[in-house]
Amino acid sequence: MNLEEFQKDSIRKDLGIDESWGRVFSFIDFGNVNFWFEKDIKDGNNKSLGNNQRLSIGLEGLSSLTKIFCVRSRFYFGMDINNKKSIGFVDNSRKYFNNTITKPVQIIRHYLNEEEISRNYSLAINNDNRGSYINIPKCNFDVEICVDAIRLIDNYDTFCLFSSDADFVSLVNFIKGKGKKVILVKSGFVQRNLINLADIVISAQDIKKYITIIKQKSS
Repeated sequence: MNLEEFQKDSIRKDLGIDESWGRVFSFIDFGNVNFWFEKDIKDGNNKSLGNNQRLSIGLEGLSSLTKIFCVRSRFYFGMDINNKKSIGFVDNSRKYFNNTITKPVQIIRHYLNEEEISRNYSLAINNDNRGSYINIPKCNFDVEICVDAIRLIDNYDTFCLFSSDADFVSLVNFIKGKGKKVILVKSGFVQRNLINLADIVISAQDIKKYITIIKQKSS
């Protein structure tokens, strides 16, 4: 066993995923995953971040991790068709994952109350005759993930969901009813009924060192 294989084997053991899990398909709800580490003050090696640093998820690292225990990975993320960076990001994701599923994001105008206006938003605050607002990009892939998970159910033995969204309880319950195993990769608070359905629950903090990169905060 060479060093690379040793490292992969070590990660599989740490995660508790061996050959008995069979064919594992991962479904990555990146619109949810993308915010997992936005408030972290330490990197994946437990070192404090600088005041001008932040953690971001690297597509290459995320892809490399899933390839250790998954035979296929499906990546879901909305694309802002008017933003070149957004288009480039989605194009880049296609280099790393077996399938990238996307659709245009919708921009929701959220009007701020007095308390919210005092907060330090990363999004620009705009104004019109109704008051101050921020534009929030929204793109939900719950339906697409559910349809694909059911459509492909005969092709995998284990369903691996990268999300903390409790809306997937019904889907996971259905998949379990079909005799499949479920791996839940989550961050923060998740409803107990979703956690109870999973055969393994992996905390995002346990894989942080594999999938994050350090970036400079925008000024």
